[in-house]
Amino acid sequence: MTRLWNDLDKDISRKLKVQPELFFVAEVDGNVIASAMAGYDGHRSAIYYLVVSPAYQGRGVGRLLTGHIEEHLASIGCPKLDIHVRSSNKSVLALYHSLGYSVEDTLCAAKRLIPDTIKRGSGFG
Repeated sequence: MTRLWNDLDKDISRKLKVQPELFFVAEVDGNVIASAMAGYDGHRSAIYYLVVSPAYQGRGVGRLLTGHIEEHLASIGCPKLDIHVRSSNKSVLALYHSLGYSVEDTLCAAKRLIPDTIKRGSGFG
């Protein structure tokens, strides 16, 4: 889920300072099993870092979490949702296709403003 230039711990800390209501966590018996970050700018929203613990993958948790996020965003007036997925992640692309998402003919241009490095051991393993 992460790359060397993405520090998940820092990204979560930043998210909790900006639209913390768009940080979603799924729990079972008090244990985090999935999470996602969303953002909404008044024009469209996006989901980043949607991850499900390996022990819960294939059980519909990602589907449920995505649906919950869609409902929340629609309730605040968001007209469009983009989900960022690496092009090599075919199984996740298939999941989103089954949920009605389509790949658009766009590219994402990015520029890092603050250099980060990942701390080993972050995330769900």
